[in-house]
Amino acid sequence: MNGDRVLLTVSDGVADVRFNRPDKLNALDEEQFRAIAAVIAELETRPDVRCVVVSGKGRAFSVGIDLNRLADSPALRDLMPRTHGEANLFQNAAWGWRTLPVPVIAAVHGYAFGAGCQIMLGADVRIAAPDAQLSVMEIRWGLVPDVAGIALMRGLVRDDRLRDIVFTGRRIGGDEAVETGLATRLAADPHAAAMEMARGIAASSADAVKAAKRLLNLPWGTGDAEILLAESREQQSLLASPAHRAAVADRGRA
Repeated sequence: MNGDRVLLTVSDGVADVRFNRPDKLNALDEEQFRAIAAVIAELETRPDVRCVVVSGKGRAFSVGIDLNRLADSPALRDLMPRTHGEANLFQNAAWGWRTLPVPVIAAVHGYAFGAGCQIMLGADVRIAAPDAQLSVMEIRWGLVPDVAGIALMRGLVRDDRLRDIVFTGRRIGGDEAVETGLATRLAADPHAAAMEMARGIAASSADAVKAAKRLLNLPWGTGDAEILLAESREQQSLLASPAHRAAVADRGRA
């Protein structure tokens, strides 16, 4: 798929997505961004996928932009067109995981720098190795985080801590990543832990899990009344579903 830049396998409802440029520590050029977009688009259409795990092959999740290959990309000349819903091509590599209808778990080892860190932030859950190194380092290049990083971090990290992370571009270890909200938890083998969690999610009601993600994806700042109404709308639909009725019947026979 896409020159094997991104590997995708699906088993028992779990999609295992792996960035596959290990010789470059999964650095991101335009071809890689387009490969990620293609995988996200495919996953959106697959009814057999109930949960997704995203990781990187080799020694790193992703060290971010491949400056040597992306610097002259025509796609960088105009970032304003919204080519993927609300996002451009580059933002979609992170935002696309957030808008995917099923849960996404990032398994992070080695380095997650710049755009790589922002792609990780698009996942619903982020499991990192204790020795992982994270950084939103665009400030070092005279830039701002622009792979949906600001939109994603505002819901994860306290405002002053976020400013610290963005203004300094410093490296953050596993413990601090969890403490700030960049990572969810640590695991010695993030991919194994992510796959175990994904299989548990895939065994749950697909309709309920998707409904929960829709509720959790309501825009930051949504009013209480709108949230309460959305909860009721989702629950009423689930209560009337054949899957819920079958689950209740099975419990009654147990």
